[in-house]
Amino acid sequence: MLRSRFIPQILKTHPICSLAISGRPFSITIDPSSCGAKQYDGKLKLEEGQSRLHLPPWLRREVPTGANYQRLKSSLRKLRLHTVCEEAKCPNVGECWGGGEDGVATATVMLLGDTCTRACRFCSVRTALRPPTLDPEEPVKTAEAIAEWGLNYVVLTSVDSVLLPDDLPDGGSAHIARTITEIKQRNPAILVEALVPDFCGDKQCIQRIVDSGVDVYAHNVETVLRLTPYVRDPRAKYDQSMHCLQYAKIYKKDIVTKSSIMLGLGETEDEIVTTMKDLRDHDVDCLTLGQYMQPTKRHLLVKEFVTPETFQRLKKIGDQLGFLYTASGPLVRSSYRAGEFFLKNIVSKRRLEAAS
Repeated sequence: MLRSRFIPQILKTHPICSLAISGRPFSITIDPSSCGAKQYDGKLKLEEGQSRLHLPPWLRREVPTGANYQRLKSSLRKLRLHTVCEEAKCPNVGECWGGGEDGVATATVMLLGDTCTRACRFCSVRTALRPPTLDPEEPVKTAEAIAEWGLNYVVLTSVDSVLLPDDLPDGGSAHIARTITEIKQRNPAILVEALVPDFCGDKQCIQRIVDSGVDVYAHNVETVLRLTPYVRDPRAKYDQSMHCLQYAKIYKKDIVTKSSIMLGLGETEDEIVTTMKDLRDHDVDCLTLGQYMQPTKRHLLVKEFVTPETFQRLKKIGDQLGFLYTASGPLVRSSYRAGEFFLKNIVSKRRLEAAS
């Protein structure tokens, strides 16, 4: 889900707390007993002739409120930043922006504007063949905003800009890399995660991002092989996504790589596990699994609401496959805030190992 406009992700009001690394895989799950999954008697799979499924209790969230939420929203408006949280209609916006009990607010801001040149059928970000002119000052503005927010871990993402010689021949990779460099110049200790496009498989673009000093290289495979042509833009290829993730690790072996899979689009559990194995075979370190939610009536229908029990089972499989970090739950998203704390420590550990 790489679409929209600015993308600094962890707008936080307090420093991220430090966690000890035990060397064991870390995972986030939702307790099925707390969600009423076993007691729910509604339909979970779309049947023939049925227009849509009713939302089960474990996917219902309160309307976002609170001082942290309002303060962050106000700050974003003043800075004219656009977040993935809002553009993609993320159900966790209240929790992430509100900061929860730890007081740490999280948001994902997008680079390269708010208009994508691809048209994936699950994504609510606006699309166009010719997006508006890119703001050349966006990297500096983003870096200054992040410095002002006082973050020590930030997630950046972007829309997809297809390689067009007359527009962005590098797919926007230089622009993203410059943003990361500007951020690091202002705070060398900050950790940066970049959720980037596939750059049509262009290795130079991948190298450019890795050379910028990014700590976590993320690219979402989104769905299983069979559904890729149906769910993603025709220019997005399953194998291409896998190879991009693998090449980032080949180019720099100590970089942390990360991907995400949406569930509920009609895939089977065997297909999900196969995709998870494919990601590990391509040396991907971290994985998030979450429920697909239809953003508008114009987008793909939800074929199934996957139960918390299934997410818990997939989490265990992720641990067994060797992912360093597995976030698995109905409301988990690729930039889900709970993962950033552990990812920060994975990256810090990799830095120490590389320096020794």
